[in-house]
Amino acid sequence: MAKEEKKEKAPAKPAKEKAAKTAEPKAEAKKETKAAAPQKEDKGNNISTVTLRKEYNERIVPALMKEFGYKSVMQAPKLQKIVINQGLGIGVADKKIIETAINELTAITGQKAVATHSRKDISNFKLRKKMAIGARVTLRHDKMYEFLERLVRVALPRIRDFRGIESKLDGRGNYTLGIQEQIIFPEINIDSISRLLGMNITFVTSAPTDEEGYALLREFGLPFKSEQKNQ
Repeated sequence: MAKEEKKEKAPAKPAKEKAAKTAEPKAEAKKETKAAAPQKEDKGNNISTVTLRKEYNERIVPALMKEFGYKSVMQAPKLQKIVINQGLGIGVADKKIIETAINELTAITGQKAVATHSRKDISNFKLRKKMAIGARVTLRHDKMYEFLERLVRVALPRIRDFRGIESKLDGRGNYTLGIQEQIIFPEINIDSISRLLGMNITFVTSAPTDEEGYALLREFGLPFKSEQKNQ
């Protein structure tokens, strides 16, 4: 009888093997579905940044190559960085002005601004070494292109009686634009500001000459006075 019971229990093993075999395809199917799941799109990429870069590669570079006779695409000048700087000598007496300037630059550019400090002591101005006397931020890559587009299309047209910007470069293909009031940027709430503050915006390019740097910035859309006169 004992032998017969063992013989009857023996067929139970293939059932476990079948269950294990059926479980394996399910596990593989789960892995495949996880692998095939679509990746989430990066919402941080701005469409305007992509179009501005695309415009540089497809329109601006060929135009510069034709104008200056470049033989290679690598010879065409590029916009390397944009530096926004605020000199605040009045911040020596009131530290809140420096904090306000940093917060405003951060809101305008979308990147954290930092305080600039004095390099030496000047007794006549009651200035000591390493005191905060301004704010600064440097933009590169995507944020640089995004800021440039907002500056040209939104901020500059908001200047009262705007008739274009000066076309004088620094002799090395770089250009500095002076802004008298920060309220031209829509990120600044006029009701919340304590005083009007100006800033310098420097466009650093790889152009070896002023003529090439001017042509690059002109193609990017900066409204120079000389261009408007020619039109």
